[in-house]
Amino acid sequence: MSFSSEVREEVKKKSFTIKNSHSKITKENGSDYKKEFLKINFIYFGSISDPERFYHMEFVYDSMEEAEGIRDLIREFGIQAGLIERKGKFVVYLKDSEDIFNMLSILGAHEALMKFENVRILKGMREDVQRKVNCETANLQKTVSASVRQTEDIQYIRDHLGLSQLPEPLREAAEFRLSNPQATLRELAEAMKPPISRSGANHRLRKLSQIADDLRLKEMRRTE
Repeated sequence: MSFSSEVREEVKKKSFTIKNSHSKITKENGSDYKKEFLKINFIYFGSISDPERFYHMEFVYDSMEEAEGIRDLIREFGIQAGLIERKGKFVVYLKDSEDIFNMLSILGAHEALMKFENVRILKGMREDVQRKVNCETANLQKTVSASVRQTEDIQYIRDHLGLSQLPEPLREAAEFRLSNPQATLRELAEAMKPPISRSGANHRLRKLSQIADDLRLKEMRRTE
């Protein structure tokens, strides 16, 4: 049985005083009556997608007047509902998971609501994990790219100037980076004698890159 059918069957188990899905709502009708009216309309005109796939609930009507009435009624409960025309029908829809959760509560579909919430929690956890993985992957790629660029710069200095010509702090950083291309900035900073801050280590690497760029520029001008 689909999730939508589960919700419909659960709502059908409720006792109703309203017998006609085309009954009218007036200002005199109370909250309980309006909730019952929404339940009847869901049974006849509503559907909800499997939350494992995506979040979507809708009510489909033949007339714009009926659709607008349900949309406005749903909004009275603080739930955002949109309305579109689709293939000659008028569709009132909910796409926000929190709105759908609240709508299931109004419908009294508590078993479906718990299932929906469990899925929503698990999806949220998976999305959080994926975001962290993406962030860590991006940071790793950034670190690797920086390390490769730094290593290339130091190799250029070694081949065109000689690391022995560098000031001692820069030579020390250059030799460590060549020997430890995968090391983090923190590891490089702690390996210096004496250890320095990450910003200090980063300053030395930037200085090495500047020296390499200056050497490249001189070489380019020499060969012109």
